[in-house]
Amino acid sequence: MRNAAKLSAVLFMCVLALQVEAQTTRNVRVNFKETTLKNGLRVITVEDHTAPVVSTAVTYNVGSRDEHKGKTGYAHLFEHMMFKGSENVGAGEHPVLIRNNGGSENASTSEDRTNYFEALPANQLELALFLESDRMRSLAVTKDNLDNERHNVQEERRQRVDNQPYGKSGEMQQELIYDNFAYKHSVIGSMEDLNAASEQDIKDFFRIYYAPNNAVLVLVGDFKTKDALAKVRKYFEGIPRQPNPPPVDQTEPEATAERRATVSDQLARATQVAIAYKTVPGNTADFYALQVLSAALQGGQSSRLYQKLVRDKEMVSSVGGYNAENRGPGAFYITATLRPSSKTDAVETTIYEEIERLKKDPIADWELQKAKSVTRRNFLQNAQRSLSTAITIGQYAVYYNEPGLVNTRLDKVGAVTKADVQRVANKYFSKENRVVVITTPGGRSGAGVGQ
Repeated sequence: MRNAAKLSAVLFMCVLALQVEAQTTRNVRVNFKETTLKNGLRVITVEDHTAPVVSTAVTYNVGSRDEHKGKTGYAHLFEHMMFKGSENVGAGEHPVLIRNNGGSENASTSEDRTNYFEALPANQLELALFLESDRMRSLAVTKDNLDNERHNVQEERRQRVDNQPYGKSGEMQQELIYDNFAYKHSVIGSMEDLNAASEQDIKDFFRIYYAPNNAVLVLVGDFKTKDALAKVRKYFEGIPRQPNPPPVDQTEPEATAERRATVSDQLARATQVAIAYKTVPGNTADFYALQVLSAALQGGQSSRLYQKLVRDKEMVSSVGGYNAENRGPGAFYITATLRPSSKTDAVETTIYEEIERLKKDPIADWELQKAKSVTRRNFLQNAQRSLSTAITIGQYAVYYNEPGLVNTRLDKVGAVTKADVQRVANKYFSKENRVVVITTPGGRSGAGVGQ
């Protein structure tokens, strides 16, 4: 009883704090200007004199969804190739120049986009523009560079997938969720496809997708917009545009039956249950309702699954997940790692019971408020950093053609009601729409499986 009283007191204080936060926190508005160059490059500038820094993000409208059977891993390969030098920059010189001038840089690839970004002192804006424009115009796509980076990506695959606990299970789950090849295959690609990639394949990929008319450049920081745009034109406007890339078919057939698989994993030390439901694209009403649902079901120690599976029944060591944001159909993921004495059937049953509760009864007021407040806090914390703002705006521009979503996203989350959460639970969380992958530690076939 004392533990229950303590939990009630903690929940009451959380609700009180979240209510105060909701009442006192206002949305931060980002004032941006959008310009399109003659070659089709979209430029978005956010003049912000809060600190003497500037951040740049170039988001290319290409990800693994643009790849074809037999030619996977190309989008991610370019995340590496883009640092191998260009007409006026030597191999590996890009990050050295950024860091020697007090900055930082990186890149990332997803199913839906590839981006490259830097943060620098404000007086080094021209350096960032020179480096990004030079590799957009004249990347050194050579056989030696391809062979070198091909091997680096393959080693990365070994580290992140092949030799990582539950790595194969993640790939298996992705293949089972989707039927359309766009999202069915992994971002990192297959060893066979990477080995088969030719120099001409890579040159064609660069020409088609790394064109100014297929990119968005975002600048955020301490500059005068007029001066910054003059520099952008100086470095980028002479890069020739290319024909628009072919559109991507993202359609998915409706699921008609549960899909299941069991993976024996030599690297896993505990049995794991991974459940997924195919859902909707991002920036839709159902997507935001699913975000709130995810927070109530599996967001933190006050969530329903944590309380039931970790605290009350002590069946799992961890449980959690997320609602993926894709340009095409998304997915809702739940993953539970079992304790040695637990059985997968019992864990699954408990998870499904909690999902049925969401279908039958609205979530509590405090759960709804918690989800909205956590989303608000995370979003506003990111907005305090110019680099995060640049990356976010670029992604919204490429995903949805809506850079202004940076100013309205919190309103869309705030509009979600308890009825919305209950509705999407009933709409998407059916057995027919469910994918389940059970991972068992290798050498202990059947351990943790069954009743």
